[in-house]
Order: sequence, then structure tokens, then C-alpha cells
Amino acid sequence: MKDKAKGFIGEFKEFVSRGNVVDMAVGVVVGSAFTGIVNSLVKDVIMPFIGWLIGGIDFSDFRIVLKAAEGEAPEVAILYGTFLNQIINFFILAFVVFVVVKILNRFKRKKEEAPAEPPKPSDEVVLLTEIRDLLKK
Repeated sequence: MKDKAKGFIGEFKEFVSRGNVVDMAVGVVVGSAFTGIVNSLVKDVIMPFIGWLIGGIDFSDFRIVLKAAEGEAPEVAILYGTFLNQIINFFILAFVVFVVVKILNRFKRKKEEAPAEPPKPSDEVVLLTEIRDLLKK
């Protein structure tokens, strides 16, 4: 039983120490920050512009009231405007990620397409070339 536990812990340590896990963790952190940026872009820049284009309408105010507020009981409503904002947010996020990946792939392709330096000739080939050049003289 002790060997199984040690083996399990050993496997876990090996898994955590792999570079892929660290890369994934960094990706999650950067992705969270990126999501905050895109959410701000949608909420603070794009949605006010779209609202202005369609006459100052704020999508987040769109709702279907099922039961009006009575006394201390809150209103019961379907907030489809907020849902609409989230759908727009998703499409903008997907578009931005697409553009970023496309740009990164372009840089990667250019780096791969860079001509490789031809391999240097071996010492024997260099000596034979020098001998040939001397014999020509």
C-alpha cells in the first residue's frame, strides 16, 4: 500500500514538474487577464457605440418582467439584454483570439521560412579545395 501511495505521489510530482503544466497555468492566468480586457472593450467601447447607433438603447436594460416588485419582494424578470451582451462579448472574444492566433502563426511561418544557413564543409573538404586551388595555379 505504501508503494502505491509513493508511486501515486511520485507520478503527481512528475506530472506537475513537466513544462506543459506550467505553460498551461501561465495560459490560464494570461487568458483571465485577456478576458478582462475584452470584457472592458465590449462593455465600455463597443456596446455604447452600438447603443448610440441604434438610438441610445442599452441592451442590459432589456428584460421580460414575469412578476413586478411588490413591497420588499424583488422583481422577477428574464434579463435577455444581459444575455445578448454576453453573446456579443463571446463573438468579439472569439474574433480577437482568431486574429491573435493568425498573427502568431504568420510570425511562426516567417521564422520557419527563413533560409537555413548551408552546412559548413568538413575539414577534409576544405583541405581538398585548397589543394585543388593550389594545383590550378
